[in-house]
Amino acid sequence: MTTFYTVHEVRAALQLRRELALLDLREEASFALGHPLFAAQLPLDRIATEAQVRVPRRDVQIVLYGDGSDAERGRDEFRRLGYTRVALLQGGLDAWRSAGFELFADVNSYSKAFGELVEARRHTPSLSAEEVSELIAQKADIAIVDARRFEEYSTMSIPSGTSVPGAELVLRVPAIAPNPRTTVIVNCAGRTRSIIGAQSLINAGLRNRVVALRNGTIGWKLAGQTLETGQQRRAPTPSSAGILEARQRAREVAYQSGVRHIGRRELGELQRDTTRSSYFFDVRTPEEYAAGHLPGFRSAPGGQLVQETDFFAPVRGARVVLHDDLGTRAEMTASWLAQMAWDVYVFDGGDEHVTGQDPQALPPRATKGRYKRPYEGTDSPASAMRAYLDWEFGLVEQLRRDGTHGFFVV
Repeated sequence: MTTFYTVHEVRAALQLRRELALLDLREEASFALGHPLFAAQLPLDRIATEAQVRVPRRDVQIVLYGDGSDAERGRDEFRRLGYTRVALLQGGLDAWRSAGFELFADVNSYSKAFGELVEARRHTPSLSAEEVSELIAQKADIAIVDARRFEEYSTMSIPSGTSVPGAELVLRVPAIAPNPRTTVIVNCAGRTRSIIGAQSLINAGLRNRVVALRNGTIGWKLAGQTLETGQQRRAPTPSSAGILEARQRAREVAYQSGVRHIGRRELGELQRDTTRSSYFFDVRTPEEYAAGHLPGFRSAPGGQLVQETDFFAPVRGARVVLHDDLGTRAEMTASWLAQMAWDVYVFDGGDEHVTGQDPQALPPRATKGRYKRPYEGTDSPASAMRAYLDWEFGLVEQLRRDGTHGFFVV
């Protein structure tokens, strides 16, 4: 028998923070044209590959929609995999639209919307591409740090920039800019990771002046500036004293955000609890993860986890447990997830480690149906980059109209 969820029932579940996986079975390019805020994209032909990692509890409520017969076919596939509570969105996306509910464009939409809300509430300082270019030309006392994945940084980067992926900033920037008179400039490709990165350093009380590069590499290219390619600069390893200080700063930020800490006993209870969905993430660098990690923890570098939360954790209302042997990365990542209304814990401890790559790592998706981000690569047209920035600027107001997010900003 087919079970249906109305758009009003889905919205109520989101408002009341009940566990729900609202899954869009279309290809990414179609998903990026418009979807509910907390919908997660899972193409029909990837259900067998991704479902058991991304939707860990077999009796969680799943609601599906897509094109044509996608939802019915998806329901059958989920049932074949052993999922027991699979419903279809009654009327599909058209019903959501007809009810007057918001549709959000692009990918990782609610993480990006949250970043815009942070900037609006905290007035995160920023400098334009022209201003940063002038500082570089003057050989001013600045340190440019790139908060994206290392692979993105290596593809194209701001001149003189150093790769410091988002969750690493509070831990590693003090070693890059030990002089408090040095201005630290955080960039990403667009806006979100530079806003969150800069505000992370500000929240943690870094003594330096900290600013975001306004509009990231998109703004840099639109201003006619030249990007570097193939760079390999990485942040140095922090000292023992630096590690301790960073942990203390990050722990205070996490405390202000309402993050809870658990030990081995509590972790075991969460892992055995079959009544709630729980995600367990190791937020360190992939290299550190491969050298040794806790069993059952997936690799999810913290900056990307905040940026791509809908991919890593599509079950809204689930619990999230983070681990990091140095503490800082988990504390800072948890502080942001808590503000995004997640039930989040930091696991303190752990001496049982296994080595190797993430056994739950998902194989890459095919290029078929992929959405071309206006901020990736070096060949995006200026019109697409401007349209993308205009979309980001409107996200705070769209969040207000939607009214389901529950975000707060400390």
